Amino acid sequence: MKRIYVVGTADTKAEELSFLATLIEDRGLPLARVDVGTRPSIFDSDIPAADVAAFHPDGVTAVLGLDDRGAAVAAMGTAFSRFLASREDVGGIIGIGGGGGTSIITAGMRVLPYGIPKLMVSTLASGDVSPYVDISDIVMIPAVTDIAGLNGLSRLILHNAAQALAGMVAHPAKHQSSKSSIGLTMFGVTTPCVTAIAKRLRDGYDCMVFHATGTGGRTMEKLADSGVLTGIVDITTTEICDLLFGGVLPATQDRLGAVARTRLPYVGSVGALDMVNFWAPETIPPQLRQRNLYRHNPNVTLMRTTPDECRILGEWIGHKLNTCEGEVRLLIPEKGVSALDIEGGAFFDPEADAALFLALETTIRQTARRRIMRLPSHINDPAFADAATAAFLEISHH
Repeated sequence: MKRIYVVGTADTKAEELSFLATLIEDRGLPLARVDVGTRPSIFDSDIPAADVAAFHPDGVTAVLGLDDRGAAVAAMGTAFSRFLASREDVGGIIGIGGGGGTSIITAGMRVLPYGIPKLMVSTLASGDVSPYVDISDIVMIPAVTDIAGLNGLSRLILHNAAQALAGMVAHPAKHQSSKSSIGLTMFGVTTPCVTAIAKRLRDGYDCMVFHATGTGGRTMEKLADSGVLTGIVDITTTEICDLLFGGVLPATQDRLGAVARTRLPYVGSVGALDMVNFWAPETIPPQLRQRNLYRHNPNVTLMRTTPDECRILGEWIGHKLNTCEGEVRLLIPEKGVSALDIEGGAFFDPEADAALFLALETTIRQTARRRIMRLPSHINDPAFADAATAAFLEISHH
């Protein structure tokens, strides 16, 4: 039977953990009290800290009894992740914590599948939560006061959090798609193209569009690795620009790795490889401020990639695609790779595009299954969307 896991460091948060567990029990939902503290506790947990710590690759002693609290917290995070990955009865999870507890508990939450309710009440929830949420679907709720004994406000916050999680668990989603899911990547400057492709494919597929902001591509590839996706239409590979040239929305070095590992049908392109993302103009490194820059909005500034950078991009992508043994089609839009890279546009640069296209063509080893397709159109032209759609339908039916 599925249970709600109520998790915290009982050495410092026992009172709050008991209160939270009681709130969920009052809703009639089965639960498990889990202690992830690194110090001794008298809290009556269903799963004590030693049981969690035993999941560390080096055993309990690598987690508990350490003098170095930072090392203990990191080790408990590793143990808790492995512990949760081994469980099949997690119907939902709610955690409470300060800095250490938030680090430990969210490390575990991130290994759980998408869709399992995950709620973290944290003193860190009003700041930058990206290290804790990453590419998961964790909901962070600010604790407002420190989690250091119950008070009128903390009781209210914990009550609301418990009711929210209980509602998620008691009323699971019923409207799951019966269609196979595919992943698509989009940026503002490739929106017409990707919107058109998704519209054409939606009758046959559940189209999941990911914003190419670094986390978007990683999320898509995690879903591919997890077996959720049956194909990829990766029109917007711009995250690789930020990875290679210091932008603020980078992919990781594993970008395109899932394509190789899964051998899923893959249609890719060079969408927005004309730009590197930075925040407001004053945040741009001084040595780059004389480059061709475009103010996308008050918070985002784009930098045009040079012919040399485009050559590097083409070679990087080409080497990655050479490791892919599934069906691969790479489409090249000869008249421009983004809404800005068009005749009269701020980033129109035929020389840079030519360097990109040549690097791709000279690096990629074409085979019957791995092919480059040059198209005499702009990436946002309807003809390009038609060609990408046709390419995907062809290889997805192999």
